Amino acid sequence: MTQLSEIQSIVQQVAEAISAALKIETEIVDETMTVVAGTGQLRERINSKEEGGTKEAGFLYGRVLTKNQAYIIENARTDPTYDPSVLKGETEEIAEICCPIGFQGKAIGVIGLIAFTQNQHINLIEHQDQMLTFLYRMAELLATKVSETEAMKQWNITTNKIHTIIESIHEGIIAIDERGILTHCNRTGELILRRKKEKIIGQPLENILPNSPMMDVLKTGKGYVEKEEFYPSNNGQIHFIVTANPIKINNKINGVVSSFRRMSDVRRLAYSLTNHQDSFSLSDIRGECNRLTIVKEQAQQVAKSDSNILITGESGTGKGLFSRAIHFASPRMSGPFILVNCGAIPETLLESELFGYTKGAFTGANREGKIGKFEMADNGTIFLDEIGDLPLHLQVKLLHVIQNKVIERVGSGHPIPVNVRLIAATNKNLEEMVTQGEFRSDLFFRLNVIPLHIPPLRERKTDIPMLMEHFLIEHTQKLDKEIVSFSSEVVKIFKNYHWPGNVRELENAVEYAVNMVSDSVIQKENIPHRMIQTKHKKDNSLSLKTRLLEYEGEILREMLKRYGNTVEDKSRIASELKISLATLYRKMEENNLLKYKNFF
Repeated sequence: MTQLSEIQSIVQQVAEAISAALKIETEIVDETMTVVAGTGQLRERINSKEEGGTKEAGFLYGRVLTKNQAYIIENARTDPTYDPSVLKGETEEIAEICCPIGFQGKAIGVIGLIAFTQNQHINLIEHQDQMLTFLYRMAELLATKVSETEAMKQWNITTNKIHTIIESIHEGIIAIDERGILTHCNRTGELILRRKKEKIIGQPLENILPNSPMMDVLKTGKGYVEKEEFYPSNNGQIHFIVTANPIKINNKINGVVSSFRRMSDVRRLAYSLTNHQDSFSLSDIRGECNRLTIVKEQAQQVAKSDSNILITGESGTGKGLFSRAIHFASPRMSGPFILVNCGAIPETLLESELFGYTKGAFTGANREGKIGKFEMADNGTIFLDEIGDLPLHLQVKLLHVIQNKVIERVGSGHPIPVNVRLIAATNKNLEEMVTQGEFRSDLFFRLNVIPLHIPPLRERKTDIPMLMEHFLIEHTQKLDKEIVSFSSEVVKIFKNYHWPGNVRELENAVEYAVNMVSDSVIQKENIPHRMIQTKHKKDNSLSLKTRLLEYEGEILREMLKRYGNTVEDKSRIASELKISLATLYRKMEENNLLKYKNFF
């Protein structure tokens, strides 16, 4: 459809106005040579083609369109370039004045004044200049109408694009006018507010979002970004993150537009962005206490070298996180990061896991053999967790690997060079194990080139609220719950608790609470009972017997955490404490320690 045919009714009105004013028949054709409007006997030609529909043939209208200029034909019947239908006697035109309809530098149509009688011919010839000027004015009028139509088309296209964009945004979008009446709501907004657009648009904002700060923006003209807002719902409360901005026209506030997201979606996004398995940075390790900050700074500095690192600290303090962060802060970050828990792999399999084995090395082995963790870590980092559990005979082999940078697979005498950085970690006292002959001193000194000690959680209690919030975001996302925060009483209990399991135990406590809570705030009754039952050791109301029992329990937890929970471990603890094994069991029972298999 051409631009003139889109406004055909207006074009016909213009043709009739010209004919009425000049007393001469008028015809208007578009750029495809199609008659769009006509008066008198020319009306019959509407929607037909002039000049065979080919403007390149060189006849009158074709020349007007291609050259974008006006023509005056005083004797159409003797002009071979006028129109083939006149030359054939098929039409009765005597003379014609025509001009192009110009738009954006080209001719999009032609207006023609056609004389069919001698009186019309005389009138046309005598007043040709005035008539041509009049036609140009009418052509400008039509061009203006075309321009308006095109502008409206572009406006509609732009509006549809904006509408599509707004509807595609994964945030809710609403807008209000200067009276606070809702004028727009996108599809996401419908889903978040759980109401149909038809039930939202036209309503006062107060009916949908009571006491919304958007009304303040309407009054003050000052928007806000990422503000937490709470609104009542059938299930209790909806927690939003909202950004609102005023709509200003000529410095006058005409409304407010707002984007909003559920807090649960924000937490889900935050969790997905900060918990990648492929990479991890020291800045991702939560904590701002002085001792932890120093360790993080030390780790950042030593990450640049290839020296061996020994990370010590109680179980659950985050030694694994530090090892991963050091790797991804090092020049080896593009290489592999291989983790081996020396305490979790049976001793009979540990050697083959670390160093691999050859074809037929032992019964049950893969017939093709298998590469070990050290080979897998080539050009990267290997992290040996629980290094204190490494058997003495493997300590010798590990020392050989560290010194010579080569490994030998089980069943093979062929050395394989490996380029790995070694990071080890333990929750045991390796120096004490060295003195007792349980750990090789030469291996200890090879591992302990750069020692890093992670402080226990009880020594960095200022970080506890931050960690609580972090794990709350993580586990509310996993369980798809709307939980806002912890009560002040719960925060106090968490800060006063002694945390024998450190950060890992704190995370477990938060996960337990998220599972148990049915409200938007975690209360005292939602957290593990052992935390509530634990009294603060400085509570002056406690009796001496109770204080001694608590202190005794802390000693036992520390010993069990250090040595383990097997019968052999308990015998060693009893020996070190210079009590019988029966007495140890009795005291464990008094401190409710027998029912726990893990203390960290």
